Amino acid sequence: MSSLQATLMATPYSGPALAVRNVSKCYGDVRALDSFALEVNRGEIFALLGPNGAGKTTLIRIMTTLMRPDSGEVLVNGLPIGRCGREIRRQIGVVPQENSLDRYLTARENLELHARLHALEPKRARKRIDEVLELFGLAARQHDFPDTFSGGMQRRLVVARALVHDPAVLFLDEPTTGLDPQSRRAVWEYIRSLAGDMTIFLTTHYLEEAEQLCERIAIMDHGRLIALGSSTELKARLSGGATYEIECVHAQGAQRCADILRTLPCLEELSLSGNLLTVRLGQWECLAEVVSALGGTPVRRISLRERTLEEVFISLTGAEVRD
Repeated sequence: MSSLQATLMATPYSGPALAVRNVSKCYGDVRALDSFALEVNRGEIFALLGPNGAGKTTLIRIMTTLMRPDSGEVLVNGLPIGRCGREIRRQIGVVPQENSLDRYLTARENLELHARLHALEPKRARKRIDEVLELFGLAARQHDFPDTFSGGMQRRLVVARALVHDPAVLFLDEPTTGLDPQSRRAVWEYIRSLAGDMTIFLTTHYLEEAEQLCERIAIMDHGRLIALGSSTELKARLSGGATYEIECVHAQGAQRCADILRTLPCLEELSLSGNLLTVRLGQWECLAEVVSALGGTPVRRISLRERTLEEVFISLTGAEVRD
């Protein structure tokens, strides 16, 4: 251990769990990260969102010491990745996108190997392995090989493996991909139970997952941070009009309402399904004009539709499909 490592480890640390400072990374002419900066608080459940190719996986590889940035600095619990990689790897758990299990070892043996790599005392390792196998519903299949598991079971085993050594920081790169709804909710509940005791850094394409689990959410694109805040704060960034649902008594009345509303200058978008209209207005104040125009028509209710995290995401990163 270097003198720097010894000094850093001996000094009580109260700063952010993760600090990314002006990090850049290029692959030839492609700039995956462009002066990216971010801090994640200790004990926080934090989500990083972005379209394919935004730079999320590159950032995780750098933070987990698998790759070095071209420039900038990354600290994990105050330890710089370039000089304290070994100690950082003791403190973190990683769930990669791929199910990187050893196919020639049983489920339990995969966990035992991971425990040995982290130098867990055998008695503690056995107890912890029993706990995570039970937690993720794998105890009955612990002596079977991963190749005999479904994709969802393999994914649960990968998450269990990352938790065996009780990491201080857990990186989850799309952890619930391929899981059925029941398994996904089981993983969610366990992640929630760790809040405050473990820092969790999550990437996901399930926006409801980020909204349900995370205290703060960052959105990145083209290697840069473009938005950061709670789900409520991010939704508040959407400017402009509002979307309303108008339920009519019957479909014929709904068609009549649609014909009336299409004449209003404040209408930006309208869709009709059965007796339900969804309308987007240029400004929420236009609702009075809508109510006035629909006077005498058979309307059952008019309700404001809450904006979604998906709308925020699309407004910031665009609607085009990425490679």
